[in-house]
Amino acid sequence: MSPHRASNLEMDIRPNQTIYINNLNERVKKPELKHSLYCLFSQYGPILDIVALKTPKMRGQAFIAFKEIGNATNALRSMQGFPFYDKPMRIQYGKSESDAVSKLKGTYRQEGGKRKEPVTKKPKKTKPGAAAAPGARPATADGDQADTAPGPEQPPNQILFLTSLPEETNEMMLQMLFNQFPGFKEVRLVPGRSDIAFVEFDSELQSTAARSALQGFKITPTHAMRISFAKK
Repeated sequence: MSPHRASNLEMDIRPNQTIYINNLNERVKKPELKHSLYCLFSQYGPILDIVALKTPKMRGQAFIAFKEIGNATNALRSMQGFPFYDKPMRIQYGKSESDAVSKLKGTYRQEGGKRKEPVTKKPKKTKPGAAAAPGARPATADGDQADTAPGPEQPPNQILFLTSLPEETNEMMLQMLFNQFPGFKEVRLVPGRSDIAFVEFDSELQSTAARSALQGFKITPTHAMRISFAKK
């Protein structure tokens, strides 16, 4: 679809708080897709819900409902064509409020009158033994030691230390969050620990800017990320 055609589509559909995204990578599993979309789009405002159905007609598509129309508009303009899992996203407003809301509520009737019931999410249980022993320093993938015990604030440097990450955090999610900042180099996960990670930048100034912008960012509605400078 050409940019001109996409622009016409946006003009034809009345702005509302729900955006419709297509051309998504169909190989990404639904839970990961929804969490990645949340990570990427929650920077534009409070998200009420995300719906990504895996039915044949809805593969590679998703709906995101924001609290305000302005949030949806900013997200649409900023993320149009963004390479998401190696495919450029195509974004427009939901065609009609009733259609979008019915999908979000899970009452959208597919062919044959089959109705998809709303799914009640159950809170995930904490895995036994997930917490590290006091003072433990798990090793990262490249052998670095991660000091997770509370301590004095480290002096600024080019490596950030992330804590309070949700269990489903993966490298792709963190890359999408941090690669929007200049100087981003890489994400390093910690084997056996999903709640912590390292992010490296080219310089101290660049890491400081990213830290300031994303401090307290909610990767999920219940997990606010904490960012400090890594111990050198």
